[in-house]
Amino acid sequence: MISISANLNIMIKAAEKASKSIIRDFGEIEKLQVSKKGPRDFVTKTDKHVEKILIEELLKTKKNYSFLTEETGIIKNKDKENTWIIDPIDGTTNFLHGIPHFAISIALKSRDEFLSGLIFDPIKNEMFFAEKDKGAFLNNQRLRASNKNSLEECLFSSNNEGVKFSNLNMRCSGSAALDLAYVASGRLDGYFQNKINLWDVAAGALMIKEAGGIVNDINKFDINNINIKASSSAIYDKMLENLDNF
Repeated sequence: MISISANLNIMIKAAEKASKSIIRDFGEIEKLQVSKKGPRDFVTKTDKHVEKILIEELLKTKKNYSFLTEETGIIKNKDKENTWIIDPIDGTTNFLHGIPHFAISIALKSRDEFLSGLIFDPIKNEMFFAEKDKGAFLNNQRLRASNKNSLEECLFSSNNEGVKFSNLNMRCSGSAALDLAYVASGRLDGYFQNKINLWDVAAGALMIKEAGGIVNDINKFDINNINIKASSSAIYDKMLENLDNF
């Protein structure tokens, strides 16, 4: 059995509980797609409801930790050095259109260090998680970043926001958190994006490092304007050579 910290255990339980409402609401999306009102308001409610569950669950055992969340923003509690970073649904547009590719993302940051990260895909029941210096895992199986070293064999992802690239095989999946988890698991070889938020990438950045990959220092950016580049260690330099304006 993998030994996990008490904090990560709390994160897993919170994500599992919150995922029940995501799965239920996702089942309603098809009906909403054809209604006059449309699904957008409904999804906003789902986002907020999921975030509320996550905050409540995390507060049960860590009453003083602070929060940074997509929907609510910064919540300062007594302990300002430890912060939960939450994205209740990363991939909201996919969710909105009935595309089953989105995830809950939770990270724990202590001062400037990311200690724990979790990315849970409730539809595929894939729980990616990592802890500093303890490795990265998918459903209890150890993760390793890809070791491909030929660009032609590699697959990269980005939303192309403010990034120019050439000669790279690209995908745009609509979920930064899952893209980063996929880099950690070797499904993708690299991910890069400009002007992204901390809650989209905090958990995944730790995961890639713990899977043997490389991520640039995201702490030097503002929380709402991060330029991230991440990949397996085998392909990192070659990937950067193909990014014109990082």
